[in-house]
Amino acid sequence: MTFDEFLGKVQNRAKLASTGEAVSATRATLEVLGERLFGGEAGDLAAQLPREIQLFLLRPGPRDSFDLNDFFDRVSLREGVDLPRAVFHAKAVMSVLMEAVSPGEWADMRDQLPQSFNELFNWEDEGWQRKAA
Repeated sequence: MTFDEFLGKVQNRAKLASTGEAVSATRATLEVLGERLFGGEAGDLAAQLPREIQLFLLRPGPRDSFDLNDFFDRVSLREGVDLPRAVFHAKAVMSVLMEAVSPGEWADMRDQLPQSFNELFNWEDEGWQRKAA
């Protein structure tokens, strides 16, 4: 998947008005995800993505264990939108991420996150009813 395809899907699913908003939602979600992954998993995941998106996951900084509510709070702050929008945008970004990487890499990433994160991976919207396995 190309950078433009990734952003186009995020923009469509998150119902965003511009590509810039899609970049902001993608950056916020993947930067926070990258902070939550340990042991090189962010790099493994990034390796399957377009270079422009890899940079979001590989942002330097400390790794940290935090729960799903903290995940959404961090995305909201970083994206500069209210919490309900941040939750919707993060789920849209993750639904596109699931399509962009191999099933094995998706499973490796999910294995690092607590079961409480399952809500993040369940995207239900018009025309897109796939549940992340």
